[in-house]
Amino acid sequence: MAQQRRVQLSTQRPTSTVCVLGTELSLDVCGSAPKDAVAFHVQGTPGVKLYVVHETQSVKLPSSVSRWPLDAGAEVLLAMDALSKDVGDEKVRISYFGEAGGVPVGRAMLYLTCVDISLDTDASRSGAVNRTLLDKATWTWGPDGHGAILLVNCDRDDPKAETPDNRDTAVRSYADLKDMSQMVLRTRGPRTIFAGNRLLLHVDFSDADKVGVFYGGNSIALEEYKHVLGGSKLTYAVKPSRHQEESVFYVEGLAFPDTGFSGLVAFHVTLLENPEKVLAVEGFGGSHNGGQWSPDALPPRPQGLLETPIFTDTVVFRVAPWIMTPNTAAPLEVFVCSTDNNEDFVAAVGALAEKAKCPLTVCPLLENRHDRWIQDEVEFGYVQAPHKTFPVVFDSPRDRGLKDFPIRSILGPDFGYVARQAPEGASSLDSFGNLEVSPPVTVRGKEYPLGRILIGSSFPRFGGRRMAKAVKDFLVAQQVQAPVELFSDWLQVGHVDEFLSFVPAPDRKVMSPGGGEERRVLHPLKNHPFLPPQGFRLLLASPSACYQLLKEKQEEGFGEAAMFQGLEVVPKPTINEILSNEALRKFNNYVQSCISWNRDILKRALGLAEPDILDIPQLFQGDVAAGAEAFFPDMVNMLVLGRHLGIPKPFGPLVGGQCCLEERVRALLEPLGLTCTFIDDYFSYHVLSGDVHCGTNVRRKPLAFKWWHMVP
Repeated sequence: MAQQRRVQLSTQRPTSTVCVLGTELSLDVCGSAPKDAVAFHVQGTPGVKLYVVHETQSVKLPSSVSRWPLDAGAEVLLAMDALSKDVGDEKVRISYFGEAGGVPVGRAMLYLTCVDISLDTDASRSGAVNRTLLDKATWTWGPDGHGAILLVNCDRDDPKAETPDNRDTAVRSYADLKDMSQMVLRTRGPRTIFAGNRLLLHVDFSDADKVGVFYGGNSIALEEYKHVLGGSKLTYAVKPSRHQEESVFYVEGLAFPDTGFSGLVAFHVTLLENPEKVLAVEGFGGSHNGGQWSPDALPPRPQGLLETPIFTDTVVFRVAPWIMTPNTAAPLEVFVCSTDNNEDFVAAVGALAEKAKCPLTVCPLLENRHDRWIQDEVEFGYVQAPHKTFPVVFDSPRDRGLKDFPIRSILGPDFGYVARQAPEGASSLDSFGNLEVSPPVTVRGKEYPLGRILIGSSFPRFGGRRMAKAVKDFLVAQQVQAPVELFSDWLQVGHVDEFLSFVPAPDRKVMSPGGGEERRVLHPLKNHPFLPPQGFRLLLASPSACYQLLKEKQEEGFGEAAMFQGLEVVPKPTINEILSNEALRKFNNYVQSCISWNRDILKRALGLAEPDILDIPQLFQGDVAAGAEAFFPDMVNMLVLGRHLGIPKPFGPLVGGQCCLEERVRALLEPLGLTCTFIDDYFSYHVLSGDVHCGTNVRRKPLAFKWWHMVP
């Protein structure tokens, strides 16, 4: 439905106004009628389309009816579909008649100027701003959805700057502009109209701290781009150029979706009519005298009147969410810390990265300050709009030795930064070893094409440790990777990466282009041509599987085979001793029940069946009060680089000269096309309560699926 505006007329003086292309004007024929008038006649120049609404019927003029009864419901509607060449070049005249008919008892004259005003964005999500018939004032999800997208400008394009670009009000480089979304104001028609009436670009007060808008006028010089909207600036008076019909604004997001902010931001452009800028009509006077106008009888126009809004156009952006990448995504860069007693570990990780053809970045001691747990400090993700994608590092609230590394060494050109704090105090569960994401899944017909975030908490216990509310709220607010809460507080450290991981498995697909479902197909995502074939297995640490393996080896006559061969000053229990340790078995029964609880949650939340899960042999030690920790290096706590896996070396019992734990894991994973490299992290990480995954991190390739195509 076209935007409509009511126009008051007068028989005392001519009225002039602007008609914006695509809108309707409703003429108040009753309000301006002389008191003795009972009928009216309306006519207009050829550029005006006129309709009379009478008794709920709309009649296009001209018609066979020459005079219309002046009923209470009488209304005249007009529209224009061609721009004016001059101010006031189209006209409408209303003639009023009394009971006797004959000579009109009054006339109202309306002078019209048709202009075009349009605020446009990339509402079609094509990567370019175009005019569209889509509803610009709404934002919808899905493959057929519409609405513009805004990136949080959280990188630092100028290396000399001290803060991310979303914390300043300056454009420091052309690269900075490319992170922003364009918003184009188009104004066509007689330029004097725009000189005489104000055109305001404005943002709602509630959105002003979420966005920044820059404008360079007609110049392309960087220094000419000024911050014109956002923060304390709620309005900006636009002065359209006499020679250009388009004004290009650059919009940046300042904040990610979060509690109290859905991510939607609206901008408006409003034309304000200045009552003191009256159309001067040559030879057209003021008072009525026998159907003529007398210019000497015009009453003085009141001074100091407020401007009146006569047209508003609105566009809506959604701020792009921060998106995590799963283990199954292609690796782009591996991170590891160089610290005390881990030279061999760094070398082993480097060798694995080289096999995977993936660059290695080593954080030096000076920057990590003896903090080796780089997985716990940061999580790598990305933001995406049709015109731009760049990685964004999420900094955890743990704030130990690595706390300055993300902002000092990772934040940079086209590499963004976001952080959340824990005002209530950070716990171990706020470290990002406790933050994982599944590959894409479909659950009972509901599609999660970007996977689901997995976080650990004290559930199902009352009390205990939980992830900080600020971090959890942030993850939920992104909408596109609906978080699943798991039970991890049974662990001493409490991280989900201590008992689960995901590995690629090309034999199980998550999409069937034909929509058909087979037993070997993992719940296909239907009707989404944007999803490439991809498969995975969920790996779960399993005390039961470990006891079963050790029992098998005992029955084969290897009961005296010992753990931890080659490690100095480490007790070396035999298979017989482990199997006869009732306290250890009882504790691992408890651990298995905790993992089984999570197994059931994961099956429901990710739509998995038993064949989608592999049980990795693993034992734990500790007690219920203090929590569990791995009895030997935790093999699910692995580094996944495509088909190359860096697995903590378990130092299991040697059977036939081979570690039986390694052999079992190879037998489970290598048939999937994966290669297993076992990395010795015993003294450099394991005895410090972590393993390979805890001591590494990976930036991965963004998923091919565009987040705006999904329906949360």
